[in-house]
Amino acid sequence: MAGTSGGRPSIYPTLLYADAKAAVRQLTEAFGFTELAVYEGEDGLVQHAELVQGNGAIMLGSKGRGGLFDAAMKDAGTTGVYVVVDDVDAHHRRAVEKGAEILMPPTDQDYGSRDYMARDLEGNVWSFGTYAPEITA
Repeated sequence: MAGTSGGRPSIYPTLLYADAKAAVRQLTEAFGFTELAVYEGEDGLVQHAELVQGNGAIMLGSKGRGGLFDAAMKDAGTTGVYVVVDDVDAHHRRAVEKGAEILMPPTDQDYGSRDYMARDLEGNVWSFGTYAPEITA
């Protein structure tokens, strides 16, 4: 489930959290991401973190750390991210065991996917499912 299969994704959802350290813990422990890198400033704020899941990755950091991106995201709302997983039911069990807020239990969709939906500690919505559209050249 977790880890990387190599290569470089071309899209990285990027999120800012009031408590980025807690976000990293939840994303790794409950949702199965793997830490690739976490850089903290002298003030203890997460300046930049990279977490991987399969062949995809996200970037995250602390709100209030300064810089143009932090300023641009100041009034941004929550976001939604979809992540492909092999075993939705096992992934869901792990999230439940770690106390994640589940918005929708594993459900078979009309388009052939099986997915569930959860909310992280700061309100972002994460969908995990089997639907993985193939991108062709």
